[in-house]
Amino acid sequence: MRIATWNCNSVRSRVDRVLAFLERHDVDVLALQETKCKDEQFPMLPFEMAGYEVAHVGYDQWNGVAVVSRVGLEDVQVGFEGMPTWGAGDDAMAEARAISAVCGGVRVWSLYVPNGRTLDDPHLLYKLDWLAALRAAGAGWLAEDPQAQVALMGDWNIAPQDEDVWSTAFFAGRTHVSPPERAAFQAVVDAGFADVTRAHTPGPGTYTYWDYTQLSFPKRRGMRIDFCLGSPALAARVEGAFIDREERKGKGASDHAPVVVDLAG
Repeated sequence: MRIATWNCNSVRSRVDRVLAFLERHDVDVLALQETKCKDEQFPMLPFEMAGYEVAHVGYDQWNGVAVVSRVGLEDVQVGFEGMPTWGAGDDAMAEARAISAVCGGVRVWSLYVPNGRTLDDPHLLYKLDWLAALRAAGAGWLAEDPQAQVALMGDWNIAPQDEDVWSTAFFAGRTHVSPPERAAFQAVVDAGFADVTRAHTPGPGTYTYWDYTQLSFPKRRGMRIDFCLGSPALAARVEGAFIDREERKGKGASDHAPVVVDLAG
């Protein structure tokens, strides 16, 4: 089975590219982030015509996540236990940042981790709380069923190692690389979820995101922030992985490249 994750940066703007990607790489399950649409605006029909089912959650023009599958789509869950809200008072709400479904026997999560913005912004604390809740939820899933096949896929908005950014000097004092963020990422790993892609896509210079400005892509000024973290039972099935860097090229490209993982059986 072939699973993938991609921050498409607006599914309505890039539906043709997403469908072409699914066909070109024969993908069975795709976790999408930043769909940037409400549920009723998601372009369901083109995916259904291509043989895929879709589970999506989106409340406005921001965030939005989906799981797209041609191998079954069962037990859809929006959000995870303990997922924090954003906002104050009556305006606090759970954002559209997490959705999962069982696809071909694998619980696939599409996750769009909060950005953090700056080191002194309240959004960074929200990000750390969000990741702590994900770690706690994930540890609970594995305690309940150590053989559970779970894929935590998505845009983590964290570059966990120095080699995951084009310049450590440039990112000094910025989010995505701060010790608390990296510790939060490592805590999910320590809870039992292995980064199943790095061994097959070694760095340095291996990235999944390039800013649209200042010719970042042709200058190879990127970040590696999109990952699949797998439970032990899922990690044992991984046969290979790759980053489709070509998908970042051309007119109308997302600023992220898809990450693809191949599972045995």
